Amino acid sequence: MLKNILAITGKPGLYRLVNRGTNMLIVESLLDGKRMPSYARDKISSLADVSMYTTGDDIELWKVLEAVYKKEDGKACAIDHKKADNKTVQAWFTEVLPEWDQDRVYPSDIRKLISWYNILVGAGFTSFEPKEEEAAE
Repeated sequence: MLKNILAITGKPGLYRLVNRGTNMLIVESLLDGKRMPSYARDKISSLADVSMYTTGDDIELWKVLEAVYKKEDGKACAIDHKKADNKTVQAWFTEVLPEWDQDRVYPSDIRKLISWYNILVGAGFTSFEPKEEEAAE
């Protein structure tokens, strides 16, 4: 499921992969539903390829999103990622993922996680775990 959700450097929000073209992808914004091309020169990351640093092994993003979903009872995050100070954001993340690596995960990373989570929940996502078919690929 997160395999088709993309983050594009320099463009706000998250995008759903709609189709592939010659040297480009057609993506749809999860915020407003507008479609646009994204070219090979754009730095594009699939959320399925993103992970968070912990004191042990890195943890896949979908597991972190599931933990946030559980903590927030399926609703948008209670804290405002734009206005909250760094200590508040870090304390909130400690409740979600106690073993996060405080040296390598920056407050800006946590803010981006909160933003992505709110976008996904707003778009109707209720589960972030990859399906069996996606995991096999």
